[in-house]
Amino acid sequence: MADTPKTILLVEDDPDHEVLTVRALRKSNIVNDILVARDGEEAIRLLFGEGEETLQAVPQLILLDLKLPKIDGLEVLRRIRESDKTGMLPVVILTSSDEESDIVRSYRLGVNSYIRKPVNFTEFAEATRQLGMYWLVLNECPPSAN
Repeated sequence: MADTPKTILLVEDDPDHEVLTVRALRKSNIVNDILVARDGEEAIRLLFGEGEETLQAVPQLILLDLKLPKIDGLEVLRRIRESDKTGMLPVVILTSSDEESDIVRSYRLGVNSYIRKPVNFTEFAEATRQLGMYWLVLNECPPSAN
């Protein structure tokens, strides 16, 4: 099981932010597979759906935007935490929102970390590098529920 590739699920509707996040992770030598869901509904389908659209294994890390079409990030987080399959997965909110209510609700729903996206690419790349190093290299994840 240790040889199973560790996947990152990036839930991001903004194509520019998606490209920047993936680029920053790659520049930081994060070689994990990165799967992208472009709205909350797609994220739910990948995590809990059936058939070909469902992930074969739970991701090692979920990077979740809050302001998503169809189903917002807070609802995605709530569903992740309710499931035995995904309840202990590391979830990092990566958003442009600095609204106090979003921060409080995220932590009440069990987010592991809340990171506001820096506007400057250099700062964004450094923040992404640090979160990748921490969550994918240093952090010990719970055993998979699969």
